[in-house]
Amino acid sequence: MDADRDTISQMRAITISREYGSGGGEIAARLAQRLGWQLIDHEVVVRVAQRLGVSEAEAEAYDEHVEGLVSRILSSLQAIQPTFPVAPPVPLTTDSSAYHEARRRVIEGAVATGHVVIVGRGSQVLLAQRRDVLHARVVAPLDLRIAYVMGREGLDQATARTRIQLKDRDRIRYLQAEHHQHPEDAHLYDLVVNTGILDLESAVDLIYLALERKATRLSTPTGELGPVAGLARYPEQPGDFRPPESTNQPPM
Repeated sequence: MDADRDTISQMRAITISREYGSGGGEIAARLAQRLGWQLIDHEVVVRVAQRLGVSEAEAEAYDEHVEGLVSRILSSLQAIQPTFPVAPPVPLTTDSSAYHEARRRVIEGAVATGHVVIVGRGSQVLLAQRRDVLHARVVAPLDLRIAYVMGREGLDQATARTRIQLKDRDRIRYLQAEHHQHPEDAHLYDLVVNTGILDLESAVDLIYLALERKATRLSTPTGELGPVAGLARYPEQPGDFRPPESTNQPPM
């Protein structure tokens, strides 16, 4: 166990993308607790709001939306807690770009501190090039997500469905507008977990295991990564193999 911990400690962060109502937020909280890492979730919005003197509702209204927060969030970046090192503010253009830049700096500052679990906020794209970050996505069938939201938030079925649709739509629009990516693109993640059958604790187990396994590959040269690593050539050509000159011909 200590050896696993030492290996995992080389990783800086985990990003959790989630469909609303899939239990992704709860999984992130449990994962952070198991690892002893800091959870970067809704608390970041609250912290920024408190430091900037705006209401939590005002800050939350713009989080994960294309529209930006008031310009104060950029000009007051230095007021964010010292555990989140950030660079000096950049020139303000529009509210949208200001909040996008502020959020990016908070996320990068959190990763610089290390050992954090970041929920949403486009972190799977912002940190995509870092091999010391694990990216996971949590999904579930719509009917089960509706049941989750009904049970957790005390809503009726119709209201829960509408809330899920609105939250998912906002997250999709945000990632597309800011990063030209779609959150359902599996290539953005190291692991996609479906909680339709798996319980939340099992999902935590899988992400924890993926974190440990990715950590063991940190020192592996990029050229030695990929599904072919360690595999020999097939002894014979696959049965459906077609010569290059025949690839443009329709199958018989």
